[in-house]
Amino acid sequence: MNSSASSSPYLRPRRLRTSESLRLMVRETDLAPHHFVYPIFVSHGKGVRQGIDSMPDIHRLSIDLLLQELDEICDLGIPSILLFGLPDKKDESGTGAYSPDGVVQQAVGAIKKQCPNLIVITDVCLCEYTSTGHCGVVVDGYVDNDKTLKLLAKTAVSHAEAGADIVAPSDMMDGRVAAIRAALDAKRFHNIPIMSYSAKYASSFYGPFREAAECSPQFGDRRSYQMDPANAREALIEVGLDISEGADIIMVKPALAYLDLIRRVRDSYTQPVAAFNVSGEYSMVKAAGQKGWVDEKDVTLEILTAIKRAGADIIITYHAKEAARWLSGK
Repeated sequence: MNSSASSSPYLRPRRLRTSESLRLMVRETDLAPHHFVYPIFVSHGKGVRQGIDSMPDIHRLSIDLLLQELDEICDLGIPSILLFGLPDKKDESGTGAYSPDGVVQQAVGAIKKQCPNLIVITDVCLCEYTSTGHCGVVVDGYVDNDKTLKLLAKTAVSHAEAGADIVAPSDMMDGRVAAIRAALDAKRFHNIPIMSYSAKYASSFYGPFREAAECSPQFGDRRSYQMDPANAREALIEVGLDISEGADIIMVKPALAYLDLIRRVRDSYTQPVAAFNVSGEYSMVKAAGQKGWVDEKDVTLEILTAIKRAGADIIITYHAKEAARWLSGK
C-alpha cells in the first residue's frame, strides 16, 4: 500500500465544509427571526422618540410612535415583542405597574387593536414604577417578598385584562409564579401563559437597561433577591420551583455570560427555554462595532447562534430587528 495513502485519514471533517451550500446542509443549529422577541420601552406622551446613550439604535417610544414600528417588526418575521413601561410618576408601592390606565396597559390595547396576531409579552415587575427603584415593596430597608406578591399578581391581571398574550414576571420574589397563576385563573385567564424569569442573576450586564428604564435602585442593590452569578445548581432549583408553580416558559438571564446555565436548564427540563440577550451584551457589541474593532453583523449573529446552540428556544434580544434583516437579506 502506498505510504502516503496509508497515512491519510479516512475521516476528514473538512470535507463537509468545502462550500456554503454543503455547510448549510449539515448545519446543526438553525437561527431565524421567528426565534426572536424584541424588547421595547414605552412611555407616556405623544411624538416621543428618545434615544438612550448607552444603547445605540434603541429608543423610548410613546405609544403612537411604537405603533409605527409594528409593521416593520411583523414584516421582518419577528413574532413577538416584550414591553417595558416608563410611568409618568413613581411611588413606594409602584401603583403605575397595575393601574388600568398605566402606560403598558394602554400600549397593549393599542397594539392588539392594530396587530392582533403579534404576540405581546409584558414584563411584570415593580422596579420601573417604585420610587426606590427596587422590584418590590420596601419595608424597613428590605424588599418584602409576600407584600410584593400581591402587587405582582395584580399587575399581571391588569396586563391580561388589557389584552397581553403572555405575562413575564422578572422580579425574582419567591412564590410569584404561583401567586400570578392563581390570580389569573381566578379572573378566568386560564389560557394566559407565564414566561418566568426563572434564573435571573444579579448581573453587571444590566447597566444600560437601568438607564433606559430609569430603574436604578436608590439604595443598596438587588443581590438579596436576584441570583449570585457564582451559582449554577441554585438555578436548577429556581427553575424547578417555577415549573411546579405553573410556569409555561422558563428563562435564563443574562444569556451570553450564562450559556452553561442555558444548556443545563435545557438538559434538565422539557419546558420551552427563553434566554435574554441583555442590554450590556448588546451595548458591548454596538460599541466595538462603532469603533471598528469587530464586524458587528458577524459578531451579533455568532452570539445569537451560540445562545440558540446552548439550548434556547426563544431569544429576547435588542438585536432582533437588525439580525432579522441580516438573516432574511432585507
